[in-house]
Amino acid sequence: MSEAQAAIAQHVSMRVNEARVFRGPHLYSHLPMIRIELDLGSLEAFPTDKLPGFTEALTHVLPGLDEHGCSYGEAGGFIRRMREGTWLGHVAEHVALELQSMVGDRVTRGKTRSVKGQPGRYYVMYSFIDEQVGLAAGRLALELIDSVLPANLQGLGDPDRIVETAPDDEILAATILDAEKSAESFDFSAGLDRLRSLAAGRAFGPTTASLVHEAERRGIPFTRQDESSLVLLGQGRHQKRICASCSDLTSEVATGIAADKDLTKLLLSQAALPVPKGELVRTADEACAAAARLGYPVVTKPLDGNHGRGVNIDLANAEQVRWGFEQAREHGRTVIVEQFFAGADHRILVIGGEVVALAERIPAHVVGDGHSSIAELIAEVNLDPRRGQGHSSVLTRIETDESVEYFLRRANLDLTSVPASGQTVMLRPTANLSTGGTAIDRTDEIHPDNALIARRAAQIVGLDIAGIDFVCPDIRKSVLETGGGIIEVNAGPGFRMHLEPFQGRPRNVARPVLELLFPKGTDGRIPIFAITGTNGKSTTARMLGHILEQTGVNVGLTSTTGIYLNSRQIAAGDCSGPQSARIVLREPSVDVAVLECARGGMLREGLAFDECDIGAVLNVTEDHLGLRGIDTIEDLAAVKSVVTESVRRSGWSILNADNEYTADMARHAGGSICYFSLRDESERPEFLRQHIAEGGRAVCRERMEDGWDLVIYENNESIYLMKAAEIPATFEGWAEFNVANALAAVAMAYCHGVQLKTIRSGLQTFTTSFEQSPGRMNVFDGHGFKTIVDYCHNPAGLQAIGKLVDQMRPKYQRTIGLIGIAGDRRDSDILEMGALAARIFDVVVFKEDDELRGRQPQTLAALLRQGALSTGCSSSRIHVVLPETEAIDVAMRLAQEGDLVFLTVDHVEAAWKQVVAFDKAKPVVCPTKDLDLHLVEAV
Repeated sequence: MSEAQAAIAQHVSMRVNEARVFRGPHLYSHLPMIRIELDLGSLEAFPTDKLPGFTEALTHVLPGLDEHGCSYGEAGGFIRRMREGTWLGHVAEHVALELQSMVGDRVTRGKTRSVKGQPGRYYVMYSFIDEQVGLAAGRLALELIDSVLPANLQGLGDPDRIVETAPDDEILAATILDAEKSAESFDFSAGLDRLRSLAAGRAFGPTTASLVHEAERRGIPFTRQDESSLVLLGQGRHQKRICASCSDLTSEVATGIAADKDLTKLLLSQAALPVPKGELVRTADEACAAAARLGYPVVTKPLDGNHGRGVNIDLANAEQVRWGFEQAREHGRTVIVEQFFAGADHRILVIGGEVVALAERIPAHVVGDGHSSIAELIAEVNLDPRRGQGHSSVLTRIETDESVEYFLRRANLDLTSVPASGQTVMLRPTANLSTGGTAIDRTDEIHPDNALIARRAAQIVGLDIAGIDFVCPDIRKSVLETGGGIIEVNAGPGFRMHLEPFQGRPRNVARPVLELLFPKGTDGRIPIFAITGTNGKSTTARMLGHILEQTGVNVGLTSTTGIYLNSRQIAAGDCSGPQSARIVLREPSVDVAVLECARGGMLREGLAFDECDIGAVLNVTEDHLGLRGIDTIEDLAAVKSVVTESVRRSGWSILNADNEYTADMARHAGGSICYFSLRDESERPEFLRQHIAEGGRAVCRERMEDGWDLVIYENNESIYLMKAAEIPATFEGWAEFNVANALAAVAMAYCHGVQLKTIRSGLQTFTTSFEQSPGRMNVFDGHGFKTIVDYCHNPAGLQAIGKLVDQMRPKYQRTIGLIGIAGDRRDSDILEMGALAARIFDVVVFKEDDELRGRQPQTLAALLRQGALSTGCSSSRIHVVLPETEAIDVAMRLAQEGDLVFLTVDHVEAAWKQVVAFDKAKPVVCPTKDLDLHLVEAV
């Protein structure tokens, strides 16, 4: 839990059990949302119509709530709901939304749901733009609601008595009075100021914001990568980074040239472009001497300054040059003294070698009214809501400093002077917006010669995005005739003067930047294959990844065993969650992402992406029930369906037609539907037959005289692919679960446009070796008996293995199974696992995982043993060895030549190494009868 999430949970009146951030599509919405699990406690008995004056007190503090439509879909709808009676969780949702809107993050979507089976508990969900601001808004919302509750609420007992204690108007007056006192002690204004400050500090500046908004408009995904302006646009191989208006294409060499104003002028003058002559100086005396040689008036500025800091123009004598030198020295050791170009100051924006915008910049100034002082006029100008601090606002506040006072003195004025009505008083020599200047759009007025000069300047310096500072008497005329020229070339120029000029037409200058980074028709995305289901996810993902690799693309893959780049592991562990998926999507070499999406990650924070190209749900069976509010198989199916609901319109949803819960997802799945099925034609459900008859796409297994074929149906045609027995991972077609996984992989590859011969080759060369599919039916034949290592972890998976064992049994003397299960499963699941093990294997070894997930030691093994005994299994067939390493050793030592040993393990890599290195000559580790008896007693 982050610090901000923990801060919400510290609220005392209405208890917060959990604050969770869903960053991608999730069970409740496809929008990023914050979910607060709120326990109202005794307040559950007090809906808003039972709280006299509450609605009025809250809307007095937040009048904007009157615009919330809520379920009525019109302004005033939420207020109406409060007067009719709604619970405080619903109120918290709307208040959190309103608070974010008040600080500039306009959000409107939210929902509140009661927690199933837990009266008084609610999931309060609301959308956000910035995660930290959203969490802070949630905390402030709860504090505000608490502050306006009637002060005597807890002493009232039955809420129905509230309306009987006094006339309505007296209750209302008292309640509002109490609320005001409470609000005063709570200090909502200070809380709102803190939230506003947080939002301002977290907000992108105008330049970055414009680029992000343009990316959103074009459907290009973006991720903020620091606390400032570094943003990742796109995914995988197509990704680009921006930092304000610098991009991946911005040359470091070009940026260095632009930072050195003297070098820039040298390069431009060598190209015969008009630039002022100048000299570098380090002392005031050198500055005066240079000015005398160049001829007055001159300009002084730091060699490597920016935003107009330390720049002074039109210096007419040595005294002014000395002052200008000192101003420039505050911003750099070396100062430039150069010729002064007379005329208007313009910023020409060049992107990708083309002029896309031009603004005339006007220095900070005031216009007299005949009775106000200059200081008063400045204060009045700063009241303009468009003016703020720094670069986050359209305009910057005018600050009075030594430079302003000196500039006024040159005009025989000071801050107390009263200009005549209509008199314009310039406050600074330079026209930068960062010092309070304004801008007028003049894009359509530039003379072709001036545009060509600006384009050439950007190209000579080598900048993809350049701000050319251009001074001339009239931008509509060529500087070759009027005089003037380039005074600076800027890397990373700000966009706000073009986005929202003080006068003139706004220019969407972000669009050409995005077109430069992502040519028209591209959205910076890589194909995403998302795979979920109760069983088979990892194997299907590995099969699909192997097929896609045959096409020559670089595949990034996540699974429960790690993260892989073209089958090469780059991270180990359970990597089936959104954090691992984001690693793959940010990997610069990846062309295609194959992502295993487990239930836990989706419940924890949603998916790692906003949409996928192909989403598959392999199956839904009872597993992980009773966790995180998922109590039924229908609940679990709803979680899994998030994947197919996130498929883009042009994509494909791959559904298992043999599983009623996945087949039912077709109603809400995105894109087109492709089913897969193990059932022969005569056994297929009616909906699948109709789907195929109508030309729909499906991948099925069909019974033939010589075995099972894999067939693709499309447009009323059947296309033969291959025989199931040709796929090594299916164990000659016996392992039906891997046949089903292969069908799903085929469906995804085919829907992506992979050629049949490539799909066929991929499946024929995909094996269940540890190297290709760790922990998934890995076979070792080196000890006189066959050993299979698998990550089976639930009853449904063990049932599928049982079918395979039954098929293989005639070839082996005995079958020995090592079985365990995670501690977060229900007792009924654990008992069933033990019973299944006893039915499937001749000899069973039960073990426990290292992580018991809330269970006491030995209780898991005791339940497994009890489940086995419930089938009538003799205790002599059962062994209990708790540590996995010792249990593996025991299972393999029990094996004789010609046996089949099936090991279901938790630590896949360590288990495989132990199997390979097994030596029967080492001391035997055996379970003890005392341990068995102790476990029986524990149950």
